[in-house]
Amino acid sequence: MGGIKDESIEEQAAVISGILVFTDGACSGNPGPGGWGAIVARPDGRIRELGGFAEQTTNNQMEMLATIEALREVRDDDSPVTLCTDSTYVIRGITQWIWGWQKKGWKTAEGKDVSNKDLWQELAREVMHRKNHGEITWRYVRGHIGVAGNERVDEIAVEFSKGRRPRLFAGPLLQYKVAIYDLPEFEALPEPKPKVEKVAAYSYVSVLGSMAMRHATWADCERRVKGKPGAKFKKAKSADDERAILISWGINPSDVK
Repeated sequence: MGGIKDESIEEQAAVISGILVFTDGACSGNPGPGGWGAIVARPDGRIRELGGFAEQTTNNQMEMLATIEALREVRDDDSPVTLCTDSTYVIRGITQWIWGWQKKGWKTAEGKDVSNKDLWQELAREVMHRKNHGEITWRYVRGHIGVAGNERVDEIAVEFSKGRRPRLFAGPLLQYKVAIYDLPEFEALPEPKPKVEKVAAYSYVSVLGSMAMRHATWADCERRVKGKPGAKFKKAKSADDERAILISWGINPSDVK
């Protein structure tokens, strides 16, 4: 990580008006053991790194907790906040989705319960509290492209997720070895990926030895092939798809039971 030369500190800090925050979360297994990390840089030159561990969690939950804890750290500071994160989930959730969820009684557009409702409510409370102290600018920073602040919070989060306790810095910017004010050009949020609708199975086919069978459910198919050396199995999306699969296996479709 690149350090900050003394003479460049004021120039770099001038890019941000107020408090600069980086947050990130990590999870092994998703769900599984997780960790979160944050950096808070105050206008007076004080830096504080934060982080923590959760035994059973998800990546999104750790991203949210990092954001919540960072905002709690500065909740009564009278200064605007620029919060940098690589989590489109956090940014879209708190700036777009949350209004609809609240109106619908914390239900999604499909009528399902909102995932991580308790964390969204905590985050909403911290954001509302800051209205009396300074606005929050949510800034998307693409992960793993060498942005020093983002790389450092990722490192903290990963270390905690592995059950280790990294040394967290607290002190003046002059002594901090992370070039957190080296920020990339503003980048808009990536377009959300379109939802891919799952195509219902026409059938499941399997071959064991030289005998092919057709199954109505995956459970039936799995029972036949699980643990059997040389077994083949596949989901067919249509009658034509089923026929093509069987032919590719060297099976005459009319021989399937």
